[in-house]
Amino acid sequence: MRDLLIVSIVGVMALMALKRPWIGVMLWTWISIMNPHRYTYGFAYSAPLAAVAAGATLLGLLFTRERQSPFQGPPMVWFFVLSLAITFSWLFGMDPVGDFPQWDKVMKIYLMTFVAAMLLYTKHHIIAFAWVTVGSLALLGLKGGIFTILTGGNHRTWGPIGSFIQDNNEFALAIIMAIPMLHFLQLQLKSGWMRHAASITMLLCAASALGSHSRGALLAISAMGLLFWWRSQRKGPIALMIGVVVLALLPMMPEHWWDRMHTIRTYEEDASAMGRINAWIVAWEVAKNHWFGAGMSYQHEILFMLYGVYDQKTLAAHSIYFQILGNHGFLGLFLYLAMWVSAYRAAGWLNKHARNNPETRWAADLGAMAQVCFVGFAVGGAFLSLSYFDLPYNVMVMVVLAKRWVVTRAWEREAPVSFLEYAGLGRFQRRNSAREITARAQGQR
Repeated sequence: MRDLLIVSIVGVMALMALKRPWIGVMLWTWISIMNPHRYTYGFAYSAPLAAVAAGATLLGLLFTRERQSPFQGPPMVWFFVLSLAITFSWLFGMDPVGDFPQWDKVMKIYLMTFVAAMLLYTKHHIIAFAWVTVGSLALLGLKGGIFTILTGGNHRTWGPIGSFIQDNNEFALAIIMAIPMLHFLQLQLKSGWMRHAASITMLLCAASALGSHSRGALLAISAMGLLFWWRSQRKGPIALMIGVVVLALLPMMPEHWWDRMHTIRTYEEDASAMGRINAWIVAWEVAKNHWFGAGMSYQHEILFMLYGVYDQKTLAAHSIYFQILGNHGFLGLFLYLAMWVSAYRAAGWLNKHARNNPETRWAADLGAMAQVCFVGFAVGGAFLSLSYFDLPYNVMVMVVLAKRWVVTRAWEREAPVSFLEYAGLGRFQRRNSAREITARAQGQR
């Protein structure tokens, strides 16, 4: 039943994407981030659903006139140059053939990120993109939070199998980054019960992150919490939510969770932590001796034998910074950091310049919470290998498009439209609206 449901949704939305390719961006995002097919048990589990979504979107992109240049701001320019540098690094890396699957996976994500920047340009598009991106993770966090509470935190939470966030550590960071973006969406809601539901979801996402038993996640959520409160326009409720996490969720966690967290202070006695530091040393040495890095992965036995200090065991970097450094060298790391600094500054511009206009206040909310998201990624990413994950790139696209929307005063030429009209079903909606008006008039007689 699950298989039929997922395949039916993908099929219908892929057909809609041929006429409205922006819908294909939503479909791709849902599949890429949430991986709903990984929760099925039949033919849909390994079906190429992401390829169907991407193919329909690209085909629709060829024929639509509703597209724009993807280079809507400096972050996208840095992103493009980074893409070229990564490709160059792969071609001249240590194992281009063996690294091809990873390069192919990353470039597909990057391509669809550029496609999103080309097809999304209205306020409706941007907020819908935020809902799909954040909602996909919020559902996983909701599920993981309930599991953590019911089990008293004795078992770890994990992400979808075969995804970027399959590991408990990466899953925790993704959920943490989703919390401030979920708050942005909460600020756009008008219904009281929906706002309360969003607050509960954020709390359960925090519980899910804690339930991952990830030390990096604890550092990320600690660093992000203060900025989250500072940037929020509803400091009272946010302070209350942080208090619930500290006073209710933390005491619930079992003793072995606390023992693991305490190893943050005694990292030199922890074999796992020292293994990461050894991998960082190797990444540094690889970048020093290979200007463009080792390729899509520097985890080669020969490199760890040459440069390993504590041992020669091949391990992942467990850091976005050292992962990029070892893979793509100092140039790749410079471009990577420049892109995120540029995105952070663009988000700050939104928070500063879009706050006082009622028409653009939503963009200011987006900028403020995007900055919190980027800080969570910067802190948590220092201890996790999540350099190529979709979420922060999607947030960057939202910020760039929202800034463009504000700068061009797009609200002056955008007429409010519904999802049905954007999806090409406006005639159906107008017909139903006419029926409702007629029925109302007859009832008054």
